[in-house]
Amino acid sequence: MTDTAIPPDTAPHEPGTAARRPGPPPAPERPRRPRSRATAGTGRLAALLVSPTLLVLTVVVLYPTLMALDESLYGPKGLDPKTGFISDTEPFVGLKNYTDIFTQAGERFWNAFWNTTFFTVVTVSLETVIGVAMALVMHRAFRGRAVVRASILVPWAIPTAISGLLWKWIFNADGIANGLLGHQVLWTADGFSAKIAVVIADVWKTAPFIGLLVLAGLQVIPKEVYEAARLDGASALQQFRRITLPLVKPALLVAVLFRCLDALRMFDLPYILIGAQKGSVETLSMLAQNEASNVRFGPASAYAVLLFLYVFLIALAFVRLLGADLMGGAGGTKRRKSHAVRVPRRRVGEVTA
Repeated sequence: MTDTAIPPDTAPHEPGTAARRPGPPPAPERPRRPRSRATAGTGRLAALLVSPTLLVLTVVVLYPTLMALDESLYGPKGLDPKTGFISDTEPFVGLKNYTDIFTQAGERFWNAFWNTTFFTVVTVSLETVIGVAMALVMHRAFRGRAVVRASILVPWAIPTAISGLLWKWIFNADGIANGLLGHQVLWTADGFSAKIAVVIADVWKTAPFIGLLVLAGLQVIPKEVYEAARLDGASALQQFRRITLPLVKPALLVAVLFRCLDALRMFDLPYILIGAQKGSVETLSMLAQNEASNVRFGPASAYAVLLFLYVFLIALAFVRLLGADLMGGAGGTKRRKSHAVRVPRRRVGEVTA
């Protein structure tokens, strides 16, 4: 009988169980680097990259705002009762320049405020509709599309001062507008017709801007989505409502936001087209400029600060309410679910060409 020797480093196994082969020892775990150092390094790099932008914003935005806020606490120079001459220093009046807008002296401010709001709401609404239509036309493939795109974008490329002079000639008493209407309308006089003239000129100039941004959003929509919708029987209106609008919504919201902020600061077009100190078209920017030109820097600074707050609140409300769609973050997924493409399905057995 032969003796079987068992190696000393091999343990006997019980019957009915498979013998385990000796394997390589497990690899030692690598020491993990502390996350705090990596996070700190990333934070320092981010701060270094953002610091030039913050410096520019501080010099261009924050410093002038603080200077305007400080200047708004002083009143205009008046007569010195001791000498009888105009005082060399501006008197400190505190918040009087702000509280005066709630008295009879503030009627001009509220008129400019409502004019600014009217121009913003009306022009941006019309420009959004016309701009989307322009984008749809420029997006279609047809012969001469390049010429159509160039002609649509020409008004936006013209400087506002030149555009104002052009429309002033059109709205002249014996201009083209009255010639087409067949009767005389005083477009550049102080009245509601002046508001209509400013709205027409502003829409003509800046609607291509919205159309250009919407066109950029249309370019990234895959054609397969429309082909699948057509195969499922979706009409052109259903494709526009269920596919085009939801997918182009981020670009459209950015365009509308930019136009709102620009319209709230409207100055040059009504100033050149209609003229200064016209109550029907005077905006907050025109009012602040007029006060400053009359050496009333305190009220002018107060109006400028109030306009800044107005623009800031509109932008903040816009981003708060529609921030997910503007930034394209994950928070917008729940909203986008409601815009899922819903097209009618064909019946079973229906053959598609």
